[in-house]
Amino acid sequence: MKAAVIAVFIAIALALQTTLARYLTPGANLVDLVFVAVVYIALTGGPVAGLVAGAIAGLAQDALAATGISVISIAAGVATARSIVGVGGLAKTVVGFVTGIIGTQFIVARPIPRALVFFTATVGHAIIFLGLYTVLDPGYGATPYGTIASQAGANALTGVLLFQIGESLPGFVDRRRSMGGGMRINRRDY
Repeated sequence: MKAAVIAVFIAIALALQTTLARYLTPGANLVDLVFVAVVYIALTGGPVAGLVAGAIAGLAQDALAATGISVISIAAGVATARSIVGVGGLAKTVVGFVTGIIGTQFIVARPIPRALVFFTATVGHAIIFLGLYTVLDPGYGATPYGTIASQAGANALTGVLLFQIGESLPGFVDRRRSMGGGMRINRRDY
């Protein structure tokens, strides 16, 4: 995937996320659309695309939240902490890269394996994100395990739906093959 296509995809997800956040009650950010976009790009484009998408998405979200004191919402749980630019970028970059590797090494073509990847990627992102905030800001609150699990489930459902919608579009498989997409099986012809 080209960096420009990744940036546009992330920008659309970021615009949707910020637009929907206005109409929801504070702390009701159950689905992280930007993170779902990062994992989707990583699974379809490979580890380098996941790394680039994670870096762009994480730094964009960090820049939007960099006001000195920020409200960090993970699913329905909300905590107030000093905003540290780069923590979200690092977490999304690592998860995007690892998810891209998983997508190229394992067959992740059915809904249940995809849901499992989205779920574990969300949990991994939360571990990195909250772990870094706990180390950097000792006054950071308790870890909301239930809200992490609910967000992981919502992200998994949203990610699987995104794949189903993308694959139902006419000519999706043919376009992916012609662009050299990451979802292919290497076969040897003898």
